[in-house]
Parts: sequence; C-alpha cells; structure tokens
Amino acid sequence: MKIAIAQINCMLGDLAGNAAKIADYAQRAKAQGAAILLTPELSLCGYPAEDLLLRDGFYRACDKALAELAKQAQGIVMLVGHPHKIGKKHYNAASILRDGKVAATYHKHSLPNHSVFDEERYFDSGNEALLLEVDGIRFGINICADVWHKPAAARAREAGAEVLLVLNASPYHYDKQTTRYETLRERIGETGMPIVYANMVGGQDELVFDGSSFAMDADGELTHQFAAFDELMGIVEVRGGDLVPGEIQEVLAEEASIYRALCVGVRDYIVKNRFPGVLLGLSGGIDSALTLAVAVDALGADKVLAVMMPSPYTAQISIDDSREMVKLLGVRYEELDIAPTFAALQDTLAPLFKGLPADTTEENLQARIRGNLLMAISNKSGSLVLTTGNKSEMTVGYCTLYGDMAGGFAVLKDVSKQWVYRLSRYRNTLGRVIPERIITRPPSAELKPDQTDQDNLPPYDVLDAIMACYVEQNMSIPQIVAEGYAEADVQRVVKLVRIAEYKRRQAPVGVRITDRGFGKDWRYPITVRYQDDY
Repeated sequence: MKIAIAQINCMLGDLAGNAAKIADYAQRAKAQGAAILLTPELSLCGYPAEDLLLRDGFYRACDKALAELAKQAQGIVMLVGHPHKIGKKHYNAASILRDGKVAATYHKHSLPNHSVFDEERYFDSGNEALLLEVDGIRFGINICADVWHKPAAARAREAGAEVLLVLNASPYHYDKQTTRYETLRERIGETGMPIVYANMVGGQDELVFDGSSFAMDADGELTHQFAAFDELMGIVEVRGGDLVPGEIQEVLAEEASIYRALCVGVRDYIVKNRFPGVLLGLSGGIDSALTLAVAVDALGADKVLAVMMPSPYTAQISIDDSREMVKLLGVRYEELDIAPTFAALQDTLAPLFKGLPADTTEENLQARIRGNLLMAISNKSGSLVLTTGNKSEMTVGYCTLYGDMAGGFAVLKDVSKQWVYRLSRYRNTLGRVIPERIITRPPSAELKPDQTDQDNLPPYDVLDAIMACYVEQNMSIPQIVAEGYAEADVQRVVKLVRIAEYKRRQAPVGVRITDRGFGKDWRYPITVRYQDDY
C-alpha cells in the first residue's frame, strides 16, 4: 500500500484555503493509488497559531472546517493536524478522516516549550496511543516533538503499531536535517518501527519550514528524501510491514539551504501579507547587495525597487557598483541625493549644537534621512521596506533606530557578517549579480570620511565567533575566553550585546536561519543590572 505525504505550505488562519488544499492533495494521492494522505502538524489552521489558540471561536471554526473536510475523505484516509478543544482542555491534535467522517483523534504528548516554541502556553498533553489500520497494517501516530522523546513512540509500539506516521511543523535552521535523522534513528532503534515523516513548508513571520519530508525503514536506513522548500506530494510504499526504497533527493549544502530559506521567508512574508512589492536602500555595500539579490530571487525583479541615497561621504565606487548591480538584476532604480536635506537639518540644529563637535549625531542624521525617504515611498506605493542590517550588527547595536532599522522585514536579521560574504559568493555561482568589488572592499557605513566598520568593531571573524558562543550557545565569558579569544574582545562584545537590547526590541521581524535568533527565542530584559562575568 502507498502513503502520500502532503508537504504543503499552510496559510495561518485560512481554514477554507488549507482544507481545500488538503482535499486537492487527497484527490491527487488517490489517483496515484495511495491509501493514506499524511499532512503536517496543525495543517488545517497553520503553525504556529500563537494566541489565536486562546480564543474559543478559533476552535469552533477549526471544528467546523474539519467536519466539512471529513466529508471529502472518500476512498482515502486523511490524517490531518488541527487544534482540538474538549471541555476546558486544549490539544494539538491529529484526526483520522475516513469514510466521510472524523473517525478518531490523537492528542500530542510532548509539548515543546523552548526556543521558538510555546506549546505549554496553549495546549494540554495527551497520553494515549492511537492506531490506524489500513490494508492490514497498523500505523501509530506521533506529532512532531513526540518523536523527539521516547514515550509517545514507545506507547504506539506497545499498542501494536508496525509503522509510525509523524506530522510535523519543524522550523528550519541550518543543519536541522542531520539532527532529525539522528533523532528518528534513535526512535527506530528503540521501537523497531519504520517512520514516515511529513513536514510543513513555507514561511510564517520569522519562521521558515523547509519541508524536507523523508522516511526511514526499520533499520534506520533512509528510504525516501523529498526536496526541501517546495510544496510537493511524496509517495512512500509499505510492503510486508517495512518501507520500499524510493525517491531520494540530495540534501542541500549549507549555502544553498540558507539562501533558499531566506528567499522563502521573504516571498511568503510579502505574498501572504499581500504587499505589492518591496523596496530597499542600496548603498553599494555587501549587506544591501545580498538583500537585493534575495528579494529579486524571491519575488521577481518587477516587484523590487532599489533606492541609492548618496550623502557627502558616499564614495563614487559605491554609486557605480550599485548602478552595475541593478542593471545585472533588471530592477527599478532611483537615486535621491540626501546632501541638501542633510545640510538643511544641520542648519536647523546649529543653534542647539553650537560649540559641540560633530559625532555620531550627524552620522545618524544621514541614516534617518534615508529611513524617512524609504518609508515615504513605502507609504505612497504600498510596498514594504526591507531593512539590510545583519545579525553581527544587530548583536552589538551597530545600527540606527529610525534609520537603517526603519522598515517592515529584516532579511539578514539572523545572518552573521561572515555568512553574508559566504552567501554573496554562493549567489554569484548561480549567475553573477553582485559586483566583485562589493564583496572585496572593506565594509563601511560611509557616514564620515574614510570610515570602516572596524573603526568601531572588532574584526568580523572575531565578532561573529564570540557572538556564536555567547548568543547562540549561551557560553559564559570565561568559557569563551577559554576557546582562545582575547578577554578584552569578549568583554567588549558582551557589553555591547547587553546595552543594545532596546534596539533589538524595536527591530522588524526577520528570517530565522540559526537555532538562536533575535526573535521568539531571544527574551532578554532591557532594564537590568546583572552583568555577564561568569
């Protein structure tokens, strides 16, 4: 018998649209001879539904949509994820839709409450196994985090399951697939059951779901690996209680994987929120260049406007490189000289600043003029402003509130400076779009004469390494120093992390590509006296 995996992109809250997509996949699966359609976690409503799950009306609407969808379960069994309320209990559930009705419902056992997950806020835990028997084969059901721990899979096995079906909304971060493989092999080793793993695909605010659905046999050998980042239907054949080897797509390399994740995150944020397009400030630097490349690859050149806003400190090569890049990509392009506006603001402020030396105040004025212009164009056109700052800058506050931080979506929010370079070089292997000089010249904000980023920051290789230790791995200062980094550099970076929290709190949402970004999984206080010395 055959199982069809519906690796689908669910629109959060679009119950009718998601149900229609599931029904369409069921018909296509049935036409290919599949007996079961396996959908992702909470596929009916989308994931994560966050505080919609605190509203009783949301559960009632999901119940109604599920009942209507069940009527279409004719000649195929659908396994559909949805929220489920019984009395005062709320569950992350998966229902078996069969012969036109909801036949049975499974409640998720393990509720993750770490990283980007808040499921204990919304759900109660189930503790019972549920079997689905089709063509003489007994299938157990798990939902996502269930399979990351022993009890739920063990209960399914004890109940008589021969094959485990897993519904997932497992967010992407790079090298996540390796961890999934390792985890499922542990469950297979404990239970002896082959596993069919269906994962959601698409972007939801800061999260990206990569799909990458797969299956493993009773020996833990990979029998199926479906493509990442695409909606698709995968077919898995079960014979004699084990899986028949089938389609195996190559897992993407890190650069390709991260770049695709950024494109999916941008595309779905813009499309799902119904923006007509995007615009961004193009500076001639590498961050805005990579952001522009991602935007064009995600949306198409016709949906992107690049705006160069030179100041008195902008190098001519920055303008030249920007002009070359927009020609290579074929995007709309405008140049707005901010020198007159900058001079006017300096004149306005001159009485207040009389006798005071120029400092970051004047630098920030330029950034805020640019932010103001971009937001004005956004208001007039309806297009969304993409910010261009990277994770390294966000870590230490090397960014200007209401300036380069002004915008609606931060494409590189979780991408370190070192990864910006790697991804830029990778993108050029697909076709040259970023002029080589943008990649090779020293990075600069160009807000004062002869400025470079390293005037104010440690070298980016040092900064990024310390950031990875402190932010992503939660290492202490002594632990980071023991890794070989100068204590003065570590102390400096950690101090900058601490004092920049108020800026990060006001930053736009952006794509998460590591296992610790500055979004849902970063919750530090702004007002605090504790300092990280231990």
